[in-house]
Amino acid sequence: MLVKFCGMTRQTDLDAALRVGADWCGFLFHPESPRFLAPEAAARLESGKLQRVGVFVRHKVPEILAIVRTARLDLVQLHGPHSLEEAAELAQTLGSERILRVLWPSRLKNLAELQAEMQRHAGLCGYFLLDAGRSGGGSGQTLDWQALTHLQTPRPWLLAGGLDAHKLAAALALCQPDGVDLNSGVEDAPGQKNHEKMAAAVSVLRRFCHE
Repeated sequence: MLVKFCGMTRQTDLDAALRVGADWCGFLFHPESPRFLAPEAAARLESGKLQRVGVFVRHKVPEILAIVRTARLDLVQLHGPHSLEEAAELAQTLGSERILRVLWPSRLKNLAELQAEMQRHAGLCGYFLLDAGRSGGGSGQTLDWQALTHLQTPRPWLLAGGLDAHKLAAALALCQPDGVDLNSGVEDAPGQKNHEKMAAAVSVLRRFCHE
């Protein structure tokens, strides 16, 4: 199962993510986020074998591509109102496998609508991320996990939404994501990860994967 720690701002937290065996690290380039990091600052952070994900909310395609180069990004997370045309341009330039598309189940009426929305975007992304709230950057709220029990997706998907070790155990009993996005649930303050909470969350995931 993919493990992504998002909202990274400090080298010590990246080092902790590496120690616990994470796969991806996320940098938020949305200026209104309390976890905002300038592309140049992200470039200075060393991530080892972690795949580097840039989170974009209102950026246009040329700016996204420039930040991909500056911050040495492996993947682009579209966490805003980006159109299919913008996604297609990014997919053509970067490859669709490098695009992580965020969707908000609470904006849709039911599971069928969510699956239809995924089909609309499936050719232009390699992964989906399902977040709570209704738009914009991560809300830290919790999704209705039981509503996702029978979700069938055309691409691997990550579960987000204020997850910590306790919530992960409850969520994984109800739905089957291909990965998780951990941020506010493993922090002491925005952009400041708690390394014990990080390790505890990953421990829950590893136990789940071996059951």
